[in-house]
Amino acid sequence: MTVELRVDATPAGRPALVLRPWDIGDIQPLIAAYHDPVLRKWTRLPVTGVEDAARWLEIQWDGWRSGERFSFAVLEEDRGRLVGNVAVKRGAAHGDCAEVGYWTAAEVRGRGIAPRALEALTGWAFGSLDGVTRLELLHQIDNVASCRVAEKTGYAYRRTLAARPPFPLDGHQHVREAPR
Repeated sequence: MTVELRVDATPAGRPALVLRPWDIGDIQPLIAAYHDPVLRKWTRLPVTGVEDAARWLEIQWDGWRSGERFSFAVLEEDRGRLVGNVAVKRGAAHGDCAEVGYWTAAEVRGRGIAPRALEALTGWAFGSLDGVTRLELLHQIDNVASCRVAEKTGYAYRRTLAARPPFPLDGHQHVREAPR
């Protein structure tokens, strides 16, 4: 499945974004993004070299093949630079609920990339994934930036979840319902 999502540039001068499935050419930019200790803190799969990056990409491609995980590289359109990742995950049962996740590269944080990319992913998920009527966004309670992204994109705080491995702290559940 070849899917490419576009996010227009903003009047405030934020560049247009392209969201596309990950490809083999993303290995070096992925490794570079994972040099960031903040990114490594919030993600579960380490990427420290080519082998790790290849394994990470294979997981993303397996998700597309199985229909259980749709992960997009987020690039600035004008520079073609990798600036993030957004993903929507479904269980094997393909029920009415799916989970979204994302990260942004250190050098672009605070520039509104995560909310813009997540909004594009949300629209795509509701329009393309049969039966999905609710999306959940989960983050560890001390990840304040993710809480802000959730709020900016209309994911309402639902409840606090108890900690469970591999996450050592409680978390927030945010939810967004499909438009009626």
